Amino acid sequence: MTKKRIAVIFFGLFCIQLVAQVREHKVVDSLNIKAMELYVSSTNKAMELLGKAEKIAKSEKLDESLGYTINNLAIVYRAKGEYVKSKQLSQEALSLVKGNSVKASTFNNIGACNRSLGLYEESLKNYLEALKIYEATNDLKEQGIVNNNIGMIYSSLEMYDKAKTYHNKALSVYKKLNYKKGLSEVYNNIAIALANQDSLQKSLLYFKFSLKIEEELKDKKGIAESINNVGGVYHYLGKTDSALYYYKKSAEIERLIQNFSGVATSYNNIAQLMLEEGKPILAKSYIDSSYTYSKKSKVAESLLESIQNYAYYFETINDFKNANLYNKKYYTMSDSIMKSSNLKTLHELEVKYQTAKKDTEIAQNRAELAENELKIKQKNTIIFGSLGFAFVLGLLGYLLYNQQKIKNNQLIKESELKEALVKIETQNKLQEQRLQISRDLHDNIGSQLTFIISSIDNLKYFDVAKEKLVSKFDNISGFTKNTITELRDTIWAMNKNAISVEDLQIRITNFIDNAQLATHGISFDFSFDDSVNASHEFSSIEGMNIYRIIQEAVNNAVKYANASQIKILLKQENNKMIFSINDNGIGFSEPEIELGNGLNNMKKRALELNADLKIISEKDKGTSILIKKEIA
Repeated sequence: MTKKRIAVIFFGLFCIQLVAQVREHKVVDSLNIKAMELYVSSTNKAMELLGKAEKIAKSEKLDESLGYTINNLAIVYRAKGEYVKSKQLSQEALSLVKGNSVKASTFNNIGACNRSLGLYEESLKNYLEALKIYEATNDLKEQGIVNNNIGMIYSSLEMYDKAKTYHNKALSVYKKLNYKKGLSEVYNNIAIALANQDSLQKSLLYFKFSLKIEEELKDKKGIAESINNVGGVYHYLGKTDSALYYYKKSAEIERLIQNFSGVATSYNNIAQLMLEEGKPILAKSYIDSSYTYSKKSKVAESLLESIQNYAYYFETINDFKNANLYNKKYYTMSDSIMKSSNLKTLHELEVKYQTAKKDTEIAQNRAELAENELKIKQKNTIIFGSLGFAFVLGLLGYLLYNQQKIKNNQLIKESELKEALVKIETQNKLQEQRLQISRDLHDNIGSQLTFIISSIDNLKYFDVAKEKLVSKFDNISGFTKNTITELRDTIWAMNKNAISVEDLQIRITNFIDNAQLATHGISFDFSFDDSVNASHEFSSIEGMNIYRIIQEAVNNAVKYANASQIKILLKQENNKMIFSINDNGIGFSEPEIELGNGLNNMKKRALELNADLKIISEKDKGTSILIKKEIA
């Protein structure tokens, strides 16, 4: 057999194999398209079709088609509420695909899963990666989807105005494209933000817009979510019969489509309604079911809500030990989610993304300027050859002037962009301070007001004997006065851009004077060393944290130390400001005591201050607390 004939045979076999691969590609694509048309109404059928597509792609070693199929399978698992499984599949798909559209889809799905799991920082990173690709490919519909998803992150973090900004970006795109499903989702998300801002009637209107579209689309999952949200607004409006009707209807649909996270949400809502209606036994059965479904779906928000409902249930039946236990679980888990999603980092991610876009614009401007300069030089060369030396000198002068003008314009543009970036950075720092102060309000004032409300509600369970009521009201009165004092302290900090050492001295002196009046047998001494620069300024957050640590230290000494003398000293050594709080009380051994909220709060505030905190105490020898803060 000749070499030529062998070559012809091999070429023929290659062509046959290529045609077979093209055919298999089409089969896999067709199965994927059918599955994604069906997954909303029938997840099982969709998974069956995707399983066939996956088998073909693996057998033919079609990596791109396999990655596309696996990511679609991940989307179906997310629709079922199985977020961990969905995230794992999209990460597997990401390692297989090279095409931009599928890669962006995997980032978007991972972002959605991370958001549902309470991993907000990771979620924003994933969404921004998807958004970059969709902007580069000018895919308007997908840009709208990602902007809508980013808005949902900010709603989860209770930043509702920022959430509505992103939802409205998506809304303008969806209206332009007449994308019904997108319009339903964005109406739903705007309604959630409005409801949390107490615009309930407007929120109900948007939820009904969403429900109407979902019913037109016959999307069971979307219908269930919209019905549940309508029930939520009726709940807030006090229309309990309407709320219960919608909650139960939503739960029924979620069970049919096996969306466990949706079932958990509906049951949580029914449980809250039952507790408010004074039906704790019925509420308990719904809380148990909600907790089970929340753990099964691994949705952080639903699990948090179930734990909080347990706390309310035990308060209602006067089991305060278990109520306190579940409240602790709730706040521990809530703090864990907030820490894992550092708000400052989220803002930095967004600024980096916006900065990268501006850098790209600058680079494009420079490229255009370079092209223009090249064209001018080419024209200049032609003119030089035809018109002579004198004309060229004039033309060169004009070109130099024009070039300088272009450079000046470029410098102006760059300066404007830098100013814009500085403004963004300043706004983010201000936002960070506001968030820290609002968190202080939430942690201190919120929990105290919750205690006051709970105490007043529980009065109806106490004996009506006058002396017991007087004692109970005295406790509530004292706690309320303490809450008002803390609120005033926080407002004092919020009203100042900066807090000077002199401001702190005045505030601490007032606090000591009040403590002197409220206690007997304890002498207080607040001294101010001559070395201290009284005009030095701290940020409002730093000043508030220093004041709170001193306040906590003094309160601990008054309550627990049996001290007869408490001394507070402020001095300055080189570039360090030093605050010391000393008492001559009974002292304690730190390893032998259980750290309470007081000591933990002091350590947490010192960490936020970037300051050293030392607690020196010995039994029967008193306690010393030192705060060392470096200053510029």
